[in-house]
Amino acid sequence: MRIPEAPDLKKINYDLAPEKIAKYPLAKRDESKLLVYNGGTIEDRQFKELPELLDPSTSLFFNNTKVIPARLFFSKDTGAQIEIFLLNPISPTHIISLMMETTETVVWECMVGNFKKWKEGTTLRRQLVHHGQPFTIEASIVNRESKQIAFSWSDPNLSFAEVVELCGKVPLPPYLNREDEPEDKDRYQTVYSKHEGAVAAPTAGLHFTDEVLQKLEKQGTTLNYLTLHVSAGTFQPIKTSDAREHPMHSEQVEVSKEAIKALVTAKKVIAVGTTSMRTLESLYWYGVRLMKGVTEFSIGKLEPYEHEESLPDRKIVFEYMLDWMTSNSVEIISGKTEIFIIPGYEFRVCDGLITNFHQPGSTLMLLVWAFIGEDWKAVYDHALSSNYRFLSYGDSSLLLPQ
Repeated sequence: MRIPEAPDLKKINYDLAPEKIAKYPLAKRDESKLLVYNGGTIEDRQFKELPELLDPSTSLFFNNTKVIPARLFFSKDTGAQIEIFLLNPISPTHIISLMMETTETVVWECMVGNFKKWKEGTTLRRQLVHHGQPFTIEASIVNRESKQIAFSWSDPNLSFAEVVELCGKVPLPPYLNREDEPEDKDRYQTVYSKHEGAVAAPTAGLHFTDEVLQKLEKQGTTLNYLTLHVSAGTFQPIKTSDAREHPMHSEQVEVSKEAIKALVTAKKVIAVGTTSMRTLESLYWYGVRLMKGVTEFSIGKLEPYEHEESLPDRKIVFEYMLDWMTSNSVEIISGKTEIFIIPGYEFRVCDGLITNFHQPGSTLMLLVWAFIGEDWKAVYDHALSSNYRFLSYGDSSLLLPQ
């Protein structure tokens, strides 16, 4: 699979009127609309009907990352407000799951609002209360150029996860153009979220309820979970004239042995969300690496397009991965991926995709185009003309190319 020609970005810059963007979630998660695209045909359903639309032998793969309240606010003595947005863990570990558990000083790469008003050597402080006991959190600049910020707190019994839960705000997407409200703390989170570390929700999963999940399980559909901690890069627009030069942010991945077993036996794989799709496709390329004796899980942006040799099907790759995990007593595969899925990509794992409707001109639009071809235009035209709600809190689609 060679690197394809640069896609024409004008094709994915469709007209999205502001009133089409859902600023708030529906009262009930599973009452959102569901556009079903199946081999070229389009029909309108409700999300709660999903179980009857899927073959019972389907294997669904969910991203169980949990959004952290990544927006931290501090006030200077002058009254100026400094907003610190957590991006990537630096110290004492780069692994997000471990970073959230630590009870000592942590350093993060951040975006900082009003950074010019935060002078070198100045420590910012906030007073907070936990179970009736006051404590202080402090923020200081470690490296201004790379925007590395250190956080420490006075209560040694609190983990960093507990600290941000007490003082952080929900990192709503910038296109919602509003501040978070109490309802967002629950609704900008999937009902199956588990592992803290994302700064954006895997929004395709926001439509699932416990009732829908139970119906799926009851009919025999297998529910499988993996983790990709979604980064703020998911909102970054493509600014390069050649889309292939767009910088993709590295995102951390964790996949259990149970999920690999499910991939070995899966007849039909449907990814719940683009983050699950990128994780599954990245896993395949990691398996190809393993078969060549390379154990590092780090998938580059265009790495999949650099393989010109004949490649094995997914069952063979995941059987090899499972054997490798057993032989090396590995229960969880962890790594990082920058995979960039653009038109011309050959999907190795995913047979279907459940996803919301994405921003014009975004990398996610390129992914949808890659998955269902030029029919993406018919899908979006139908959604626009049929009053579907768009973006994170909007409606959903089930995309089945064949």
